[in-house]
Amino acid sequence: MSRIGKMPVAIPAGVTVNFANGLITVKGAKGTLTQKVEGDIVIKVEGAHALVEKGQDIPELDAKHGLYRALLHNMVVGVSEGYSKTLKVNGVGWKVAKQGKKIVLNVGFSHPVEVEEPEGITFTCPTPNEIVVAGIDKTVVGQTAANIRTIREPEPYHGYGIAYSDEVIERKEGKTGGKGKK
Repeated sequence: MSRIGKMPVAIPAGVTVNFANGLITVKGAKGTLTQKVEGDIVIKVEGAHALVEKGQDIPELDAKHGLYRALLHNMVVGVSEGYSKTLKVNGVGWKVAKQGKKIVLNVGFSHPVEVEEPEGITFTCPTPNEIVVAGIDKTVVGQTAANIRTIREPEPYHGYGIAYSDEVIERKEGKTGGKGKK
């Protein structure tokens, strides 16, 4: 039995949740999200709460019960508040700039790297060393931020690279350059 799946999802004012033909549709101030539901799972909207219920008691549905409740919660939060991830660019002479619907990264390569905004995602660069990825779909925001991070992952010796703002990079000690063996 999923403990997460049993919890009701609070629906704030201005957000509507519909479930029909195995498809969840959540509409809010920031946009609309849809999610296909597989298996014998039903979403019931009762007032300002939505409940995820399973039809049978089989192990496959136990796993999906909590999954669809978490996805529904993420959709409700996304259309009402939105999601964002902040990335920090750390390196000598490294910088980021927004040009139209793309960001241009100068991160130590011989050429600038350009990243286009995916559908439903917006990039902002509040400082030359910071990127904010924002959108209503939590999975797309997280995947886009991860794709930008893989352009130049942080290295442990100098700390150069693109890292999440809350990420802790474990630093390593370099070579000591001690005396040779006698």
